[in-house]
Amino acid sequence: MRTVIAIALGAVLGAGGFALAQHDKHGDTAKVKLLLEQDVSEKIDGKEARVSVLDVSYEPGGFTSPHRHPGAVFGHVLEGELEAQLEGQPLRKLKAGDTFYEPTMALHSVSRNPSKTANTRLLAVILHPRDVKDLVTVESPKQRTPSPRED
Repeated sequence: MRTVIAIALGAVLGAGGFALAQHDKHGDTAKVKLLLEQDVSEKIDGKEARVSVLDVSYEPGGFTSPHRHPGAVFGHVLEGELEAQLEGQPLRKLKAGDTFYEPTMALHSVSRNPSKTANTRLLAVILHPRDVKDLVTVESPKQRTPSPRED
């Protein structure tokens, strides 16, 4: 695993901010740039793996809709603050310099910039199977069953 992280971080440094593509599956106010997509020699559950490195920017008050990623996410807040919550866990308040980990397919129920004036920017490294088509799966709203009192 240390090899994968070293490869990913080396690739990020080598990429030097060169954006290969735009990625628009997040909310209206989040901008995501794909900085690097690199096949790696490691395997995930017997499948060949790839690392994707993303630069995610949130304007003041920006957010992403609840979503999941098809691989483990290693993140680093580059500037500003980020409020993040995985399903069933407490809300985390991260600031520039903080790092985080999110397991494969964990529901990101909250991902937002709490500031009304400052931008937030983070670097996300996702280690996922090569055959994955989408790095983000937006969670559809769950069907809610009304309680008997709401009838």
